[in-house]
Amino acid sequence: MLDRNRILAKIDELDGYLDELDQIAPAKLKFKEYQEIEKKRSCERLLQLSIEAVIDICKLFVSGLRLGLPAEENDLFDKMRKKKLLSKEMTVTLREMKGFRNILVHEYAAVDDELVFKAIKTKLKDFRKFKKEILVVLPRG
Repeated sequence: MLDRNRILAKIDELDGYLDELDQIAPAKLKFKEYQEIEKKRSCERLLQLSIEAVIDICKLFVSGLRLGLPAEENDLFDKMRKKKLLSKEMTVTLREMKGFRNILVHEYAAVDDELVFKAIKTKLKDFRKFKKEILVVLPRG
């Protein structure tokens, strides 16, 4: 059975991370300002946590709806897509997010600052699109 309350709690957690990112890296932020170590590391961590919240939401859907055991995280997105819980475009976006999270986690010293800065400037809307898709398919409580 789908745990609606846990999913909503994860969505709330995601919103909190995105709000913090908006405060730390407002739209007018310049790359030179972003490169301050505290700002840079805060943004990287908040992006990582945001992506992990998205993955957790997908896990809750897959396990709650008993869509099968995923072999890997990409499998989560495929299982949700097959049940028409995610659009094809969102499935592709989530795969990219997961890959980006892996870079942030496993290649910390080699993270491209410009790539992270660009993600903050252009990709945060993807989290909001994900939230919108999830709320449409989340059964009413």
